[in-house]
Amino acid sequence: MTIVPVARLTALTQGYGGRRIIEDLNLSIQPGVTGLLGPNGAGKTTLFRTLATIAPPQSGGLELFGKPVTNERDVRRARRRIGYLPQDFGYYPAFSITDFVRYCAWLRELPSKEAESATKEALAAVGLTDKARERMRSLSGGMLRRAGIAAAIVGSPSLLLLDEPTVGLDPAQRLDFRDLIRSLARAGAAIVLSTHLVEDVGAACDTVLVLSDGQVVHSGTPQQLAEMSASTAPGDSPLERGYMTVLGKSWPTEEAAC
Repeated sequence: MTIVPVARLTALTQGYGGRRIIEDLNLSIQPGVTGLLGPNGAGKTTLFRTLATIAPPQSGGLELFGKPVTNERDVRRARRRIGYLPQDFGYYPAFSITDFVRYCAWLRELPSKEAESATKEALAAVGLTDKARERMRSLSGGMLRRAGIAAAIVGSPSLLLLDEPTVGLDPAQRLDFRDLIRSLARAGAAIVLSTHLVEDVGAACDTVLVLSDGQVVHSGTPQQLAEMSASTAPGDSPLERGYMTVLGKSWPTEEAAC
């Protein structure tokens, strides 16, 4: 039985103006949790904006949920099934958390009869039920991030794109977040998690992609990435050393490091 990818990029070229950030990229996203690692400037945000249908490809193909995305009608259809948390997201300061999450449900055209219950479920999932009436302008960094996660997951999207979702969360909240994305994956969602926190990838992801200069330089399980680590590469864990190794850096030999 052939499994249709939730998202597929074919010979994708993407950038801004005359600057190319991603060129000739082929990539498929399957259900489950995919971790996206890469240095600043590697193209992670550009890739997310493409998958979220915010930035149309300069060339190449984008398929979402088994169908090509080639026009505004395709974009609108796809967005109903996509949850996206950018690294920096906008909001109306006077909105309550409930207002904000419900508004995001409306943007994704969630039926009004489902929006209220879906909003409550999303707030409960991130531990904000008792803060539902708080104004967005009054939130701490961690609470604001949790509100953003709630807005991304409201209505149980099929494709969830999370850019640095655990920034500002304390250790207990990060553990809760990992449990949350695991539960969403078990329900059939495809989740792409971009982060600089390698330990989050190791704990929660089925697949790891390492992006460098707009290209995927490694794809595999967290264990496979850890096994690629050079003993002289920097890092506090095999997974961190594996990540640094596949970036293609030159490390001193063991003899020189001694």
